[in-house]
Amino acid sequence: MLAPTLVLGIETTCDETAAAVVERQSDGSGVILSNVVRSQTAEHLPFGGVVPEIAARAHVDLLDGIIDSAMKEAGVGFADLSAVAAAAGPGLIGGVIVGLTTAKAIAMVHDTPLIAVNHLEAHALTPRLTCALAFPYCLFLASGGHTQIVAVVGVGKYVRLGTTVDDAMGEAFDKVAKMLGLPYPGGPQVERAAQSGDPARFAFPRPMLGRPDANFSLSGLKTAVRNEASRLTPLEPQDISDLCAGFQAAVLESTADRLGVGLRLFHERFGLPRALVAAGGVAANRAIRGALQDVAAKAETTLIIPPPALCTDNGAMIAWAGAERMVLGMIDTMDAPPRARWRLDENAVAPPGFANTRAGF
Repeated sequence: MLAPTLVLGIETTCDETAAAVVERQSDGSGVILSNVVRSQTAEHLPFGGVVPEIAARAHVDLLDGIIDSAMKEAGVGFADLSAVAAAAGPGLIGGVIVGLTTAKAIAMVHDTPLIAVNHLEAHALTPRLTCALAFPYCLFLASGGHTQIVAVVGVGKYVRLGTTVDDAMGEAFDKVAKMLGLPYPGGPQVERAAQSGDPARFAFPRPMLGRPDANFSLSGLKTAVRNEASRLTPLEPQDISDLCAGFQAAVLESTADRLGVGLRLFHERFGLPRALVAAGGVAANRAIRGALQDVAAKAETTLIIPPPALCTDNGAMIAWAGAERMVLGMIDTMDAPPRARWRLDENAVAPPGFANTRAGF
């Protein structure tokens, strides 16, 4: 039986500055000793979205204090750590550099192993922290920068079954919110407005419906919403609610269809998945969670969604991915590079028409 592994995790890939200490116990289970996250929503609110330069400067200002808080909350010192892990990409390169450089400094000063974690792998492995899920399972990752269906076969072993050919799902929600004059961050605002809207008022397209592959496309749907909004200008509150409801309904139907195909592809290659796992900020949307539950039931598998605090960007998922890699001897050198783009599955081929440079490439 392996000795317990204690890892500090650092996350700075976008607009959350985060650090956490996680212990991987000798039986393979995980315990979160601390998980400190500082969102930068207020800093980016005036601009209606994340400004990379502002995010990077905020990471510089905040990270040391957040690491200190995480270590004190966990009740450990740097000498107690088995490793220090940092998200080395994909993400906004300025922020990635801040987190990875800080981790390297800690590793050098305290002679501690360094683990450069793929941010997407951290999302993929989170259910093994929360409920000790065994391999293989199917991951649906939907956030502001990523929309992917991935077969999680083992640590470092991933097969992408589907991705977006244009906008990420969270990005599409935020852009629709912005064009309708809803405040940032837009995803929760669209969900809230949709609750009082009529999803059948507008005949929005269902992108990629019925295709044999498991890829997503959201730019055409986003354009359809813009066209209807322009036609109705000036918009009344009910118009906004109906537009949000129609947009969300189209996303739900498209997602259910795409995941249905993805799970079929999974079954053909790996057998029945032990679970369908949802991660990323979009997984917090209640309507989408309901649709995922239906998809999992039809596929005769279980839906697992980690707690909201572990679905969005956080240090605990980075620390856990570091611990998983540490016990397998997957340790990095000090020349590990920061990456704006980093494929989770290194052999992946971009689908035809792929244009979204934020989706893990």
